[in-house]
Amino acid sequence: MTSLNNAPVLVVGAGIMGAGIAQVAAQAGHPVFLFDMREGAAAQANAKLAATLDGLVAKGKITADAAAATLARIEPIPSLDAAAGAALVVEAIVENLDAKRSLFRQLESVVGETTILASNTSSISVTAIANGLQRPERFVGMHFFNPVPQMKLVEVVSGLQTDAAVAQAIGALSVVWGKVPVHARSTPGFIVNRIARPYYAETLALLQEEAATPQRLDACLKAAGFRMGPCELMDLIGHDTNFAVTNSVFEANFGDKRYVPSLVQRELVDGGLLGRKSGRGFYTYPEGAPALPATAHEAPMAVGPVTVHGDGEIADRLEQLVAQGGLSGDAAPSRQRQSTWVGLDIGGARLVLTDGRTAGDIAAREGIADVAVFDRPLLWPAAPGGTLAYAVAPQASAAWRRQAPAWLAALGFVPVPLADAPGLVVARTIAMLINEATDAVQQGVCTPEGADAAMKLGVNYPAGPFEWLARWSVAGVTQVLEALDVHYRGERYRISPWLRRQRA
Repeated sequence: MTSLNNAPVLVVGAGIMGAGIAQVAAQAGHPVFLFDMREGAAAQANAKLAATLDGLVAKGKITADAAAATLARIEPIPSLDAAAGAALVVEAIVENLDAKRSLFRQLESVVGETTILASNTSSISVTAIANGLQRPERFVGMHFFNPVPQMKLVEVVSGLQTDAAVAQAIGALSVVWGKVPVHARSTPGFIVNRIARPYYAETLALLQEEAATPQRLDACLKAAGFRMGPCELMDLIGHDTNFAVTNSVFEANFGDKRYVPSLVQRELVDGGLLGRKSGRGFYTYPEGAPALPATAHEAPMAVGPVTVHGDGEIADRLEQLVAQGGLSGDAAPSRQRQSTWVGLDIGGARLVLTDGRTAGDIAAREGIADVAVFDRPLLWPAAPGGTLAYAVAPQASAAWRRQAPAWLAALGFVPVPLADAPGLVVARTIAMLINEATDAVQQGVCTPEGADAAMKLGVNYPAGPFEWLARWSVAGVTQVLEALDVHYRGERYRISPWLRRQRA
């Protein structure tokens, strides 16, 4: 296939995404035709781009000559016929199947037979859009992320009839444009919008159960390395947009409960509380999420010997923290490496790293009232500090309800109470992100390396799901998922066949 380097490009749709794609293509040296059905929209987008480029010049990011050359390469056109010589078309119009199909059928009568047709769709089936085209083999998904000039990821999505050479050509062009291409098979949500669903869904489920406030859930996940908490992020994306994508993935998967939309989010959408763009969502804007109030805790008291239970990185770190803080008195804490759980036994009371079960379930099974579970500390890297969710068993004594957060604070964390929900928040969210990623690999959507790159570059995750899995363990992840499945008694938390094989 002929190289696309510096070949003419037609961008259809002059909104935020289309204008960004036009900018990137023009900066890479391509002549760019910019078209929009709305009269004057392409010219307006070009004028905004001129202001953007001037801003980059003022900041010293590009030279004035480079800005002028970029702008000169972009030509707003009044009709598609003016771009008959384009070697590549990138569509960035409304996310509607019928509209996209109609556009590409029209384009086939305008451009040449070798022109590659690409869609910036974020969730619509590439195979479905190509249905009815005379040459569906030249059709491919080229999904950028907003803001296009800054975000590095491009999902190169192949439909059932996409020629492998076409996908390879788009991947190679993406590299020339300064992007990182990740190849995907056309399935609902592709890579990022599919794997990311649990990041929103687990928090929305906890809100539905009134297990915690948005403020607490966001703080816990930000402490785990995510740049924004899920409630903040949904407010930024817009609840109407996020809810629509969730519905799309849910319907495309024939109502699979793993992707079921949230009643909490639907109520926000119904009430017009869409997030930043409406001035209110989970939070009020421009103020945004308030900081968690500082909480004073009593001093931790060991009413008997302190024993560190379990093996592995977190248990080792707990032993160090107990010793460094002098929390076991003059004696070093004892260690029970062969234990079935990770955490601290403090004079008969237990502070347990979540394995997916609730504190109440553990207390009932072990016959010990004074039990508290705490969330997984930072998985990447594992270290103390920052916000950490915990829950105390309903049958625990009043003294242990005070002492459990006191011990977490003494270990260096900022303890945040949640209702006694299974898996708390970080453990269940990361377990489900891993589960969804392994399912995507199982179904041939992407490779493990592609999943990691997509989630880090597309949504700025602190690590990829397979990197988390390597740092945690297959046994640990499946243990949390199994506990969730038992608690909720539904298909949502079923374990991916890929994970089951790794565990065998």
